[in-house]
Amino acid sequence: MSAPDQDNHVVLSVQDLNIYYGNIRAVKDISFEVHEGEIVTLIGANGAGKSSTLRAISGIIPYKGTISYRGQDLHKVPADKIVAMGIAQVPEGRGIFGSLTVRENLKLATWQRKDKAEISRDYERVYSIFPRLKERLNQQGGTLSGGEQQMLAVGRALMSRGTLMLLDEPSMGLAPVLVRDIFKVLREINQSGTTILLVEQNAYMALRLAHRGYVLETGRVTISGTGQELMGNPRVKEAYLGG
Repeated sequence: MSAPDQDNHVVLSVQDLNIYYGNIRAVKDISFEVHEGEIVTLIGANGAGKSSTLRAISGIIPYKGTISYRGQDLHKVPADKIVAMGIAQVPEGRGIFGSLTVRENLKLATWQRKDKAEISRDYERVYSIFPRLKERLNQQGGTLSGGEQQMLAVGRALMSRGTLMLLDEPSMGLAPVLVRDIFKVLREINQSGTTILLVEQNAYMALRLAHRGYVLETGRVTISGTGQELMGNPRVKEAYLGG
C-alpha cells in the first residue's frame, strides 16, 4: 500500500521505550511513529517485545521512555482514560466476555460515550462490516467460532470510537480464508479513517496490508521501511517470509 502523506499529523510517538519484567529487559530503547491514516505493523518472532509494546501504549503495564498520543504524554494516564482519548485495543486472544451476548459485548465498549445517536449509527456500521454479528446478537460470545470472536473483538473496538486501533495478533488461530477476510476488513476500516498499529506474526499478510513496518528482534527495532521495502528485504524474507 502507498503511504499517506508523511506531512500528516503524528498520531502516536514512541521514544526510547524500555519495558522490564523483573530483571528481564523485554523492550530495549525502541522508537517509532504512526502518522494519521497509516497502517503500521510490528513484526518479529515470539518474545520480540511486540505485544508488550502495545500493552504499554494502552497503559496496562509500566514502562520507561515516552509514549505520546496526538502530542499528549501518556505516562501515568490510566488505561480507561487512554481508551477515552481515542485509543482502542483488540487484544491477543480477543478478550471478549464469553458469558455475555454479542450485543452486550458491543455495548460494553460504549460505557464512556453519551452520544446516543452516534452510538446507534456505530452499531449499524459494525453490523454492515460484520453481518454475521448481526445474526448472532443474542448469542453468548463464548459460543462463537474463532473467526466470529475476532470479528466481535474488532467490532467492540470500533464501538469505542477510537481513532487509533491497536491490534494484537488478529490472525491467531484462524483458518486462512478467515485471515484474508479479517485483513480485508482492516483495510476497509483504515480507508474509512481509522489509523492502525498492527502486531502480527503472519508477516506476509501484515506487510501486504501495512504502509510501513518495523522489525523487532529481542526487544530492539532492527529494520524499518515501507511494507513493500520490508517484503523485498533479504533478511526479512529469510526470517519471516519463508525465504
